[in-house]
Amino acid sequence: MHQAGAGAPTLTVVRQHDSLGAARDLDFGIELLGLAKTGRVGPTLRLYRPTPTVAFGQRDTHLPGFEAAAQACREQGFEPLIRKAGGRAAAYHQGTLIVDHVEPHADAIAGAKGRFAFFGEMLAEALRSTGVPAAVGEIPGEYCPGEFSVHGTHPDDSAHRVKLVGTAQRVVSGGWLFSSVIVVENSAPLRSVLTASYGALGLDWDPATAGAIDDLVPHLDVQSIEDAVISTYSGYAPLAYDEFSSLQ
Repeated sequence: MHQAGAGAPTLTVVRQHDSLGAARDLDFGIELLGLAKTGRVGPTLRLYRPTPTVAFGQRDTHLPGFEAAAQACREQGFEPLIRKAGGRAAAYHQGTLIVDHVEPHADAIAGAKGRFAFFGEMLAEALRSTGVPAAVGEIPGEYCPGEFSVHGTHPDDSAHRVKLVGTAQRVVSGGWLFSSVIVVENSAPLRSVLTASYGALGLDWDPATAGAIDDLVPHLDVQSIEDAVISTYSGYAPLAYDEFSSLQ
């Protein structure tokens, strides 16, 4: 990963301590992108812990089992939502860390694929700094599969790999939003709701690929991973800090 240079623009880190509600949390990332593309905010990193949510992709909504899948989520205490980015259903809760990174950019489309590779490796580096055996790449049977997912290897079984970070990107004229969902704690409810929703949708996947960082390194928690992510980002750009209220 390149180091922050003297001319690199400052990245403002904003910790959102309280959820705005599942739908508002998801929508706020898009609103933040709107602020960035019009120059009302500069490069910004928003970090928060979400309420229990299953974010379905647009393609999921066209499957005959979508309504049953959404109801299965509600029955398990997860709010079903539809995100604007692509991919398949992804589940998260208070044991996950969501990182929304927005930047103004004159030609945001040009670097879209490179961003997936770059930030995927950067997040894997952040996890490795805490002792997690993390690497970038899709694993067979993973939920919401992606070429640049971050996965970890189970310490007792080198053949058992679990997805730890899913990434998504939205690019508009004038800026980009790169969102990462890092699963840190309490993977069992996520496996359960994904099993129910993917079953209703008729999609094949391997529940063994759904795990959390503390399945691999038990002492780690969301705060320790948040600290590691911010520390690793300090090699990407000079950091500043602000209150979440500054964005509202």
